[in-house]
Amino acid sequence: MIRKLLRKVFSYRVAPFSAPAEPARIPVSQHGIRREQVSNGAVKVCATLQDRGYQAYIVGGAIRDLLVGHLPKDHDVATDATPEEVRALFRRSRIIGRRFKIVHVMNGPETIEVSTFRASQATETDKHGRVLADNSYGSQAEDAIRRDFTVNALYYDPLTETIIDYHHGVADLQQKTLRVIGEPRARYREDPVRMLRAVRLAAKLSLIIDPTARAPIRDMAILLENVPAARLFDETLKLLMSGNAVRCIGQLREEGLHHGLLPLLDIVLDQPVAERFIWLALEKTDDRVRADKPVSASFLFAALLWPEVSRTWKGRQATGEPPYLALSNAMDEVLAAQAQRLAITRRVAGDIKELWGLQPRFDKRVGRTSYRLIEHPKFRAGWDFLQLRAQAGGISEELPAWWDHFAHTGHDEREKLLRAVSTDNGKAPARKRRRRRKPAGATTLEPNCAP
Repeated sequence: MIRKLLRKVFSYRVAPFSAPAEPARIPVSQHGIRREQVSNGAVKVCATLQDRGYQAYIVGGAIRDLLVGHLPKDHDVATDATPEEVRALFRRSRIIGRRFKIVHVMNGPETIEVSTFRASQATETDKHGRVLADNSYGSQAEDAIRRDFTVNALYYDPLTETIIDYHHGVADLQQKTLRVIGEPRARYREDPVRMLRAVRLAAKLSLIIDPTARAPIRDMAILLENVPAARLFDETLKLLMSGNAVRCIGQLREEGLHHGLLPLLDIVLDQPVAERFIWLALEKTDDRVRADKPVSASFLFAALLWPEVSRTWKGRQATGEPPYLALSNAMDEVLAAQAQRLAITRRVAGDIKELWGLQPRFDKRVGRTSYRLIEHPKFRAGWDFLQLRAQAGGISEELPAWWDHFAHTGHDEREKLLRAVSTDNGKAPARKRRRRRKPAGATTLEPNCAP
């Protein structure tokens, strides 16, 4: 079965792309993007390169987003200058990457990514057709062929305010259609992540994936297994923090791309409480992104994986493991299973475990334990997570409400809250131990000193 599927996916052959016809040159009077709307740093980079006789354009997502009324988060520049030539022109710059050399040019707090026009064919591919190295340089027309979607193959000259459009990308945006440049199967083999990107862009821009681009996705989803885990993590993070995570996950399920992407997602989405928890986490993340509020990758991944951690934790306790040991082992088990497909960074994984580890501490509302918890640097994030669990119906809403009151009131009121909890649990309020007064004339001994 698997072999038949692989033959079906990899047997298709396509002729090399031919150069597109003369591109459309769209003036500002038609597209409406003024240079003041784009990054000042990107304009400076283009101006510097053009002053030295090179071609230089703002390219891709920034222009696409401006055309649909979105504010771009970053600006990329494409040029016919080689990475070494770009590096020589900018003092605050560095060449990064070996397989795909690009230059990062720093302008104040902003980093402009500058790439050299790619040739029409990649320099090295694996047996499946995935591009492994791409440092063969060509013309702007060849570079346009190598772009993934027509809406991303738009070149904007900030000095003349003209858009150069090789593949009718502006028209596709107007028609709300996402099209692949070239033959979709060949392009997905070159870079399987393009299938995920198609879903993310369609959700973000409210586009419909062109039928010829959509048709092969389900059959070719297996190619994602050939993508490095670190790259898959980066693309998944973009998808989940795009402000359209709910629509993206829904689209992933429709296209059959979620299998193996978040290996535990298939399991938890079949459980009503778990599914409610995950969709609520995604909705809240989308709301924060759209409101331009900070979002945490650690919090989001912790939420997506929590239902499986919770299930594993309970299962280990049922076998007799102590609660905290069971939770620690459950966290390691779930993260290890996830790491097989997504290379979650060490820092993010550490934050996730810390967030999970706080949850059982909220159940202990006693004396010094409660005071120490509200002083914990991750208390607020842990409380947000606790509240999310309550809103999804996993725990009582009384628990996060109690902690919110406890954290934002005075000492006397906190003592009342702790006594009330002790009484509700059938325990006598803990008495404060009175300190014994030292007899007159007594001396205090230093540690480790004999009398």
